[in-house]
This record gives sequence, structure tokens and C-alpha cells, in this order.
Amino acid sequence: MVTTLADMLVRDLVALGVSRIYGIVGDSLNPIVDAVRRAEGIEWVHVRHEEAAAFAAAAEAQLTGKLAVCAGSCGPGNLHLINGLYDAHRTGAPVLAIASHLPLTQIGTGFFQETHPQQLFTECSHYSELISAPEQLPRLLRIAVQTALGAGGVSVLTIPGDVSSQDAPAPQAEATHLAERSPVVPSADRIDELVRILDNAGKVMLFCGDGVRDAHGEVMALATALSAPVGHSLRGKQWIQYDNPFDVGMSGLLGYGACYEAMHDADCVVLLGTDFPYDTFLPQQHTVQIDHDLTRFGRRTPLELAVHGDVKETIALLLERLRPRTDRSFLDKMLRRHAKLLDKVVEAYTGNIADRTPIHPEYAAALLDARAADDAVFTVDTGMGNVWAARYLTPNGQRRVIGSFLHGSMANALPHAIGAQFAYPGRQVIAICGDGGLSMLLGELLTLRLYDIPVKVVVFNNASLGMVKLEMMVDGYPSFGTDHPAVDFTSIAQACGLPALRVENPAGIDDALRATFATPGPAVLEIITDPNALSIPPKITGEMLKGFALSAGRTVLGGGVGTMLELARSNIRNIPRP
Repeated sequence: MVTTLADMLVRDLVALGVSRIYGIVGDSLNPIVDAVRRAEGIEWVHVRHEEAAAFAAAAEAQLTGKLAVCAGSCGPGNLHLINGLYDAHRTGAPVLAIASHLPLTQIGTGFFQETHPQQLFTECSHYSELISAPEQLPRLLRIAVQTALGAGGVSVLTIPGDVSSQDAPAPQAEATHLAERSPVVPSADRIDELVRILDNAGKVMLFCGDGVRDAHGEVMALATALSAPVGHSLRGKQWIQYDNPFDVGMSGLLGYGACYEAMHDADCVVLLGTDFPYDTFLPQQHTVQIDHDLTRFGRRTPLELAVHGDVKETIALLLERLRPRTDRSFLDKMLRRHAKLLDKVVEAYTGNIADRTPIHPEYAAALLDARAADDAVFTVDTGMGNVWAARYLTPNGQRRVIGSFLHGSMANALPHAIGAQFAYPGRQVIAICGDGGLSMLLGELLTLRLYDIPVKVVVFNNASLGMVKLEMMVDGYPSFGTDHPAVDFTSIAQACGLPALRVENPAGIDDALRATFATPGPAVLEIITDPNALSIPPKITGEMLKGFALSAGRTVLGGGVGTMLELARSNIRNIPRP
């Protein structure tokens, strides 16, 4: 029965398909929490930190494409949402955040815990408004939800606690009729110009991002028609690398293979559904871009042509017009180059290291990939975990991989996995955590136990912030503040009531993975890995080499000869041999 504004809010969320709200109960949020308690079809998911609530909602929304909801109490409670909401917003995940607030009469008085949420959340949302009267809710909720779904990102409703406990306004229809996104089809003149450019280009390369989801077949048909190598960004990998005879790998700081080389050798690079941020990896010339979002054109590289349209629909129009070509020389050259690089680099990561300690993380990642389910959902911590996931998780059209790929936050993998598992209770969800990331939101292990969420947490524990160490070295600094005393995450997990295993010898990894994945409910596997195993980018510049040399010199002068020797031994396998 709807009696209060909070009741109306919860009723409408249920009608919109929302099944849960992630958050922490408290003070000004209590009327909404109590409405959830009394309502059918919706649950409250109690996390240990509101940041985790926002990350969990982001993962659920990102994976399902449907609205997900998180909430925080006034002041510090909703402030804690901000980092996770930035992640959701930059990813385009449709999330509604409910920020409860002080009583109306106390706003502006410097009251206990006073902030101004409707202003604070402006930068990490498309829509952020204060509800100061019950009559506002039905309309503003419709606007907030439609904005989150339509624009792709976060909407925030700030609701004072005394307002949410007021009587509901006169009965109104449930907010269930929402518009859905329709395909964007480019204009005929743009297609004509794109056909002209591609027909006149001798060597064409396709670079794919997240926008090629649901267009795998079309991209393969276009690559066939153009005899074009196909590369991808990290976010595009899961959609395009599988069943792809044109694959030349990935570009960017985490990249591998011949993607960078193909991009720079091509007469024309076609950016397909990507807002790839690393402009120094792009050729900065001879580029056309196809995207459904008008705001993305030209902000990473100068363009010969910008084509506003969904990738799938645009390619369908192109295929009707392109002239046939039979010259595969550029494609075959890049495929051979890619295979050679993989033989010399990626295979070297895992070859002849099955009996070496500390465990090479690449070897562990390769075994994890082999043991994971065909439809597993992987959530990946920012840092070196991103590298191993990018290079060793094998997409197949069923698996999903998410991370804080645009916001770059640490500590995302575990709360992302919580949201992913709630979204897909029947699928295997694996959180690939670094020790640095896991330690930041360690309390969410208790959330796994509380709800018996069957997430499998695999911790790559190198007692180091490996990516930061690499960044320091590239800039010529000796690593400082990146290494710390080892932490026994297995004992911590067991103290939280979770089954946990610890592996220090590579011979035990496979059995430990099997046992962990076979465990009902949540489980933790801690793998002790080499802190000196760093990632080498696919293109090593003179400045990078200068930085490494300067860092080595500073480390030696500082008495760290042993550190540099171990680092060299760990990474000699990563350097491409001529």
C-alpha cells in the first residue's frame, strides 16, 4: 500500500523493473529503506561501503543494459558513492543514485553532515536534482530514469529524509512507459563519401571498440570485403576477437601483437565504435570514424570523415556499395607479423615457467582462462590485473569482461562482481583482484558471506602496486611506496567465513582453481605472484627506454642492484627479440 513518498518511489522502481537497491541503511535514508522492507519484488543489498554500492549497480547496469539503483544517506553516506558513480557514468551504465539529505528546514544552516548533493554529483551524472516537495517525485523520477537510460550514465535524485516520509501525492500512474533507443542510420551522402574513401585506399585497417557489440558478423563481412586487418581496444576485445581470422591484436598501454603496426602502415584507419583515449597510439592522419555518439568525433585524432551511425547499420549500407577487392597483401603481411610477435612475446610469458617461483602472473592467468566457464563473467581490478586479463582471457561470444576501463579506479573488481552475480545468479562470476585493489574494499568479503553470493575471488598477490611501479620506471623514477609487507588474504577470507586457498608454487595452481570453482557459494583463491613481472607496451618509445635506463641508474645508485637484476630476469622474456 502506497502511503508515503518513499512508498511511491519504491513502487515505481519495481514497476520499472528494478529488483534491488545497493547501499547502507541510516538516518535520512530510513523511510526509503523501510519502504523497501515492506514492498514485494525488491530487496535491499547491504554492502560495507557506499562506493561498493555504486560499483555493484554500475556492473549490473553495464551487463544488463537495464536501470540499476544505489543509495546513500546524508553527508558522508552519499559522498562515498561518488567514485563508483564516476565509473558508472564514464562507462555509460544507466544507474539511478538516491542521495538522501538533511531535513528541508536545516539545509543551508551548516547543520551536522550538511553537503549539497545536487551540486556535488553534477560532474558524474547527466541529471542531478533536489526533490523538495512530494508532488515533484513522479515527474522527476521519470526524467531521471529516462535520462540515465537514454543518455547512458548516471542520474541522481536528492531526497531529504523528511520529504520521503511525507504523505504520497494524489494517486498517479506508475512510471513504466519508457522510450527505447532506436538504431542510428547515417545519411546517404556520408555513406557515399565513406565508400569513395575506402575504395581509394589501398590498405585499410579496422579498429574496434565497445560500439561493435552485436555487430561481429558485420565487421567480419567488412574486413572480408576490404581485406583489412582488425584490431581492437580493451573494451572491444570481448566483442570482436573471437572467430576472427583478421585479428591483429590490441593497441594501447596494455596492447599486444601487430595492431599498432597495422594502424600506422594503413592508408586508411576506420575507427568503429571506439572513443580510444590514447591518442599517441593513433596515427593522427588518414582516419575515418563511425559512431552513434556525435560528441566523440575528432576528439582523439583529426578525421577525414565522421559518420554518425550505429556500426551495425552503417556497415550494412557500406557492404552494398563497396567494390570487390582481391589484393590481400597488406592483410597477410599483418597477420604474419602478428603471429610472429605472439610467438616471440605472448607465448614467452607462459613458456617454461611452470616450475618457477615466485609464480609468474601470466602463467596463472592462462590457467585461469582455461578453467573458467565458457559463459563466465570476469571483473578485473585496475592495474596489472587489467594486463593479464587483456592478454590471457579468451573471448568466445559468451563471456563478459568488465572493469573500470574508462575511470581507472582501483578496488572495482570485487564490488563489480557482486553486482554481476546479482544480475546473473546462474553464471560463474570471477573477480580478478590485485592485492592493492582488494585491500581498499576488503569489507565486501563480508557482503559475499552475508548473502552467500557465489563469486569466486582470485587474488594476484604480489605485495606491490605493479602498474604504479611501471609508470614510475617509464618516467625515470625508482619505485617508491609501491611495495609493502605481504598480507595473508587467505587467513582474512577465512576469518570472514569464506573458503579460501593459497598457492605459492605454480604446480598447485590448476588444482586450486578447480577446487575454488567447484566450491558452492563464495570462495577465495590467493596466488602469490612475482612482484617484478611488469608489462611491456606494444610500442616502446625512446622516451620509455630513457625512463627505464634512468630509473635503473637511480635504483643502482640507491643501492638497489638486486632489485634491478631480479626485474631484468623477470622481464627479459617480455622484450621482443629481433
